[in-house]
Amino acid sequence: MIQEIAPHSFLGDYQPHTPGAEDLVLLFDGAAVLCKGAPEALALPRWRELTLPPKAEVHYAFHLDDVSVFLCLMRRECCPAGFQFVPAATLRTAFPRHLAWAVGVGGSLARWYRTTRFCGQCGSVMEDSAEERARCCPNCGQTVYPKISPAVIVAVTDGDRLLLTRYANRPFKSYALVAGFNEVGESIEDTVRREVMEETGLHVGNLRFYRSQPWVFTDSLLMGFFADLQGDDRIRLQESELAEAGWFCRSELPTDHSEISLTGEMIERFRMGQEP
Repeated sequence: MIQEIAPHSFLGDYQPHTPGAEDLVLLFDGAAVLCKGAPEALALPRWRELTLPPKAEVHYAFHLDDVSVFLCLMRRECCPAGFQFVPAATLRTAFPRHLAWAVGVGGSLARWYRTTRFCGQCGSVMEDSAEERARCCPNCGQTVYPKISPAVIVAVTDGDRLLLTRYANRPFKSYALVAGFNEVGESIEDTVRREVMEETGLHVGNLRFYRSQPWVFTDSLLMGFFADLQGDDRIRLQESELAEAGWFCRSELPTDHSEISLTGEMIERFRMGQEP
């Protein structure tokens, strides 16, 4: 999956400090990021390669190996020779993978910083906390943390069959698993049962947690479950969400799923008979 970058390491805790000459910079203009060599030899600019205006918005982001990564939000005034602005979404499968992951995480942070410039309660200009990754209002005291939305991915199984779906009205056209966001006051297990029922009309039981994935492209934390069909296997499609849903035997499973996603890994686990 995309966050698996060994032998490189990612450290996301908040350690704000002044950028050093060799530190990396994720410079975002909207949804585009400054880079070169993409997608086969992705490279990010070093702090020493940039000449930023005095009032540029710069935030400490995270550590990648022993190098600090900083986030800068500004328009395309700063573009050193050899670099260009590229849509960040096109870099999900770029190499090297640890830099592709850095771009994904940086994009999530950039969206959060942009949408928390002003306090949603009183309208004052927000400030960075000195102690944690948070935006604080100096007027009313409101504190806002990065947006992370919990969601589920569900592999519904019936013996040697796996339920696959296709989204309706989305650019992603490959087969996927049932998925959906957690509601306020709802347990994750209840989210699994509700999403499967809403999208396919099926009942499930024997839920087994598989693993999680930070899906930074939608500011989500995905939790993967395998679940057994209970009762009738007739699918009643929620057409506002899905274009298609059907049962596939292990030997018939499609292979055009993403290798960077939890969905793709869970499909492969089932294909190989390694589901929990």
